Amino acid sequence: MEIITNSPEETEMAGQNVAHRLHAGTVLAFEGGLGAGKTAFIRGLARGLGCTDAVTSPTYTIVNEYLSGRLPLFHFDMYRLSSADDLWDIGWEDYLERGGICAVEWSENVRDAMEDAITVRLDKIGENSRRITMEGGEYHAPAGL
Repeated sequence: MEIITNSPEETEMAGQNVAHRLHAGTVLAFEGGLGAGKTAFIRGLARGLGCTDAVTSPTYTIVNEYLSGRLPLFHFDMYRLSSADDLWDIGWEDYLERGGICAVEWSENVRDAMEDAITVRLDKIGENSRRITMEGGEYHAPAGL
């Protein structure tokens, strides 16, 4: 599935729309460079899950937990990790067992742990425009997305 967005607000809306199709235990493996819109998409994802908390990048904390929605959202930033072993060391398996959505930024750094994940690739195609490509896992795009 491919979505083109033309503003940060549209990128958030894309995340919000995707959230309605996700189920407990889903792992989203985000790829894309700095400023590609990963956190904006995840803000929308949180809103779509009904989270009322402010969503920020977990760059320095590794993971932020948002528990106020219909499903927990665990927002990981793997930028500072060097391997999947580091992810297992911080309790990855525990997060998988908690029945929420795991959204993993910089997933390419822990690729070995992302085998059943839905890959969400964000690419800049203009100043504010993004191409969002989703594939794998159990995600099936609804009509109109």
